Amino acid sequence: MDATTLAHELVGIQESAHLVPPFSVRHPGLTAEQGYAAARKLHAHRCARGWQPVGRKIGFTNRTLWQRYGVHEPMWGTVYDHTIIFSERNRATVPLAGLAQPRIEPEICFKLKSAPPRSGDPQALLAAIEWVAHSVEIVQCHHPEWKVTIADCTTDNGLHGRLVVGAPVQIREIPDLASLLPLLKVTLKKENEVKDQGVGANVLGSPLASLAFLVEVLAQQPESPPLAAGEIITTGVLTDAHPVKPGEKWSTSFEGISLPGMEIDFQ
Repeated sequence: MDATTLAHELVGIQESAHLVPPFSVRHPGLTAEQGYAAARKLHAHRCARGWQPVGRKIGFTNRTLWQRYGVHEPMWGTVYDHTIIFSERNRATVPLAGLAQPRIEPEICFKLKSAPPRSGDPQALLAAIEWVAHSVEIVQCHHPEWKVTIADCTTDNGLHGRLVVGAPVQIREIPDLASLLPLLKVTLKKENEVKDQGVGANVLGSPLASLAFLVEVLAQQPESPPLAAGEIITTGVLTDAHPVKPGEKWSTSFEGISLPGMEIDFQ
C-alpha cells in the first residue's frame, strides 16, 4: 500500500464528504500503522493550507463498543483550529456541512500545561494538566453504514469531524479529580428525550487512563509529534455515538463531578 496514493484519496473525501468502500477492503492487508502514515500526509496537506493543530482526539477507548463496531483497540487523530469550537456559556452551534454520517459523542477533555509522562500514575498525569472540561466530539465515517476496521480509523484521522469544548475547570478546583473521573455519569439527550447514559470508567477505566494510552502509543510512533503544552486532548466517548442531523438540538448533563453540561444546536 502506497501511503501517498491513499492520502490523495483522503484529501478528496475529506473535502467532499462522500462515501467510499472501506480502505481496508480495497487495500487488503492495510495495517493501523500504514493508516497513520497516510493520515500524516493528510496532516501535512492541511498544514500547508494553513490549518493549525491544536490537540488530539482518542477514539474507541470505550470498550463497551468494541464488539459492536468490530474495532478492539483505541486509536488517535489530530484536532485543528478548523475543527474545534469553544462553547459560549455552555452553548454551541455546530455546522455539519462537509461531514460524512456525523455522530455525537460526549467526552472529557484536558488541556496540557506540560508534556505528560509515560506513566499510568493518575497523579503524575494530573500534574501535566492545566484544566479539565466536558467536550463533545462529532465523529464521521466515510465508509457505508460505519463498517470499519482499526486501519480504516487510523487512516481517516481517527474519524474526527468537530470538537466542541465546554467551560474549563482548573485542576486545582477539583482536588479529588482522579477518583471522581471513573465514577462520573453523563446523560445525553435529544430535545427532551434521554438517548444514552455513560460513566467515566467506560473509557479504559478512566479518562486519565485514556491519556496514558495516547502517551504510550505516541512513544512508539517516532514519526508523530509527542504531546506538548497547550494541546487539548479529548479522551473518548462515554456513551455510544449517535447520529445527528441539521436542525436537531442535543444536550448533556453530569452527575458526580462539578462539570457543566452543554446545549448544542446542529446546523
